[in-house]
Amino acid sequence: MKEQIRKAAASKGFDFDQALKDLKAGQPLTGEKGILTPLVKELVEAALEGELDSHLAREVTANRKNGKSKKTIRRLDGSFELKTPRDRSGTFEPQFIRKHQTTLSDEIEHKILSLYGLGMSYRDITSHIKEMYGIELSTGTLSAVTDRILEKVSQWRSRPLERIYPIVWLDAIHYKIRQEGKVVTKAVYTLLGINLEGHKEVLGLYLSESEGATFWLQVLSDLSNRGIEDILIACVDGLKGFPEAIESIYPKAEVQLCIVHQIRHSLKYISYKDKKAFMKDLKEIYRAATKEAGEIALEALKDKWGDKYPIVIKSWNRNWERLSVYFKYPEPIRRVIYTTNIIESIHSQFRRLTKTKGAFPNEDSLLKLLYIGIQNASKKWTMPIQNWGMTLSQLAIFFEGRLDKELGIG
Repeated sequence: MKEQIRKAAASKGFDFDQALKDLKAGQPLTGEKGILTPLVKELVEAALEGELDSHLAREVTANRKNGKSKKTIRRLDGSFELKTPRDRSGTFEPQFIRKHQTTLSDEIEHKILSLYGLGMSYRDITSHIKEMYGIELSTGTLSAVTDRILEKVSQWRSRPLERIYPIVWLDAIHYKIRQEGKVVTKAVYTLLGINLEGHKEVLGLYLSESEGATFWLQVLSDLSNRGIEDILIACVDGLKGFPEAIESIYPKAEVQLCIVHQIRHSLKYISYKDKKAFMKDLKEIYRAATKEAGEIALEALKDKWGDKYPIVIKSWNRNWERLSVYFKYPEPIRRVIYTTNIIESIHSQFRRLTKTKGAFPNEDSLLKLLYIGIQNASKKWTMPIQNWGMTLSQLAIFFEGRLDKELGIG
């Protein structure tokens, strides 16, 4: 094989001795100024000829060369016609370029996806690929490579789910997306479930066109169509219409509004000089030992601050029944359900990948990165959430009969 490669290189005026000197001097084999970059076609064909010669030398039965077949080999920077040698008996299986292989870009594409998965911009990826492989890639080429993630995204978003999830959280993160020639802000809602083993699982990503009961009904219908028959507790961030949508599809589910979101909403209306004192009084509500004690503290908050901040008091009173659901449960369950902060690890991955981005050109370009963020986050979810065994046993008592089938009770 060495002789074939040497002859092929020599036919192109390639000097092996000089190449060795250049290599020892630090010039790379591949890349923009790579030693072998101009010789890809010739070196590949020479390597295949060498493979066939070695194969024929090992053959026991009579066999010989039988011409060449042609096929187009694609590279990220273009393509070339490759002449592949054949043997008469058909026993030759080339390894350098396999029989049905039509690309030399697998390694490069893998590198592109790896760099993309780190949140790098197309400009930075182009620079890295040019430095490493000597290939100048267009934005269209990069987009075509990363678009292969979309098939995985589609499969992931439509995959079957388990029959029951004891607890499901929902929270939103916002992004700017170009749409019909203008930039709009859209909310991406992350649905996170805890399965019966106590492991976190992102159930889906949903981009809202417009919030409201109709949108949330579509989200819940999607979960139902993918196999979820029951949810014990749904923890949401106070989105209008979502509790009603949950109850229409999963009428037995309890809806817990996120305390942290309620607090953040309240503080938007409180003047800076009052925030410290107001928060002290607010803690008496959500850290109360019982619902009744929380209601007493809420009444005290109204008496002290009601005249100055009526909109805040009205919000707490209006949402109280769904804000106070967690009071009925013991501490292990309370700690898990009173906030949607458990989703924050996912959103942290999202921010890490998207922090260098401006407005996304379309929804698909955003979903590709968010899917990668989910895969990155889920790699760390190897253990069940803390005290899950105790939490599950308590849930089985509070929701009598609804976990019996999965837990083998009865």
